[in-house]
Amino acid sequence: MKKKSLAFKMSVALVLGIIAGTLAIIARENVSADTWQLINKLLFADISQSGNENALGLFYIIGQLFIKSLQLIIVPMVFTSITLAMVKISDAKKLGRISTKTVLTFLTTSVVALIMAGIVGSVISYSGLFGSLSVEGLSASTGSTSSNPLLILLNAVPSNVVSAFSNNSGVLAVVFMAVVVGLAINNLGDKVTQFTKLCGEVSSIVTVALSYIVNTFGPLAIFALITRTFAAYGIEYLKPAFIYMLVTTILLLIYLVFGYSTFIALLAKLNPIPFVKKIVKVALFGFSTSSSAATLPLNLKTTTEELGVHEEISSFVLPLGMTINMDGTAIMQVIAAVFIATCGGYELSVSSIFLIAVLALVASIGTPAAPGAGAVVLFTILSGMGYSNDMALMAYTLILAINRPIEMLVTSLNVVGDSAASIIVAKKEGLLDEETYNK
Repeated sequence: MKKKSLAFKMSVALVLGIIAGTLAIIARENVSADTWQLINKLLFADISQSGNENALGLFYIIGQLFIKSLQLIIVPMVFTSITLAMVKISDAKKLGRISTKTVLTFLTTSVVALIMAGIVGSVISYSGLFGSLSVEGLSASTGSTSSNPLLILLNAVPSNVVSAFSNNSGVLAVVFMAVVVGLAINNLGDKVTQFTKLCGEVSSIVTVALSYIVNTFGPLAIFALITRTFAAYGIEYLKPAFIYMLVTTILLLIYLVFGYSTFIALLAKLNPIPFVKKIVKVALFGFSTSSSAATLPLNLKTTTEELGVHEEISSFVLPLGMTINMDGTAIMQVIAAVFIATCGGYELSVSSIFLIAVLALVASIGTPAAPGAGAVVLFTILSGMGYSNDMALMAYTLILAINRPIEMLVTSLNVVGDSAASIIVAKKEGLLDEETYNK
């Protein structure tokens, strides 16, 4: 009943947030500028920004406190869960099988997503719909410093132990440290017992803290986050790129609703209906927070306790998926890059769209699991393709302005994909409790 109650509360919070956000948009369009400024300062203002020193920003504070409380437990949760998973695996060949099957599953879902995005992007671009969008009046974006996507491989191996645990954006380094420590303990056996016990106790503390935070503050935070998102992005920002938003949203929804269900049915040979019913609250949570990292604790709990995936699998696949399995991010980046290239007047051939897809796949791996990361990584793809004229930069600025709702849906796709992959791997390893899954 508690699980159903939490899902119900989250659903209600989402609906109420959409209603309240719509009313905020209506108010923004119809009240005087002074009245809206007062409402914005009281409820929605980002108090960390210059000019908002005297603002209250109630909804912003609620949302940020919730996200920060979740971010606080990301590093200890990822490190302890993966370390304990390595310790529990006594068969080195088994670990190799799990790793191989996990990576192959991630690649399969990502490649299918990119093929679909490439085809749809090509059709829309060649139809002239993207070319009809207007980006006049936008200021050129300063963008961000371009970097080689292969640096992800270097950043995965930290040069300092302390730095590896001090940055939520460097979760891949934490994963590396956890794997190394876990394998070392596994090799040492009974020589190391206290550290293993400590990891187990920390993991238990994290679990209790997570349950309290999610159950107590989750629905209220979701309401605040959704309402503020609608209020902060008025209708004037959504009009110029309506087609981009519509195409990307439809594509993401299709993959979210039908893509992973198909993978569950074909690769795990399971009825996807129980998966769809139980993963809904994780998708809603990811949508609300727009952070795979913040959603990881709930995803780990749901996948293990409700979907029947053995902790040995879920504690390895889910944290790893959070850092390298970014189907939603890749789809968004392909469509966005095609949109920007078309607005910039660049010729798009089949080979160029293929290159965009490859860059999206590489760039999405290791994308920080935090709000706004996907749009920043997009600049790497544009630089790699040479889409850098003034019109392209203006279109990129437009994407940055309107992409928050898209990123929310992208996060839902990413976290659901991680859970689906863990089910597939668990089924192939014989570590899926089908009775729990089918409940």
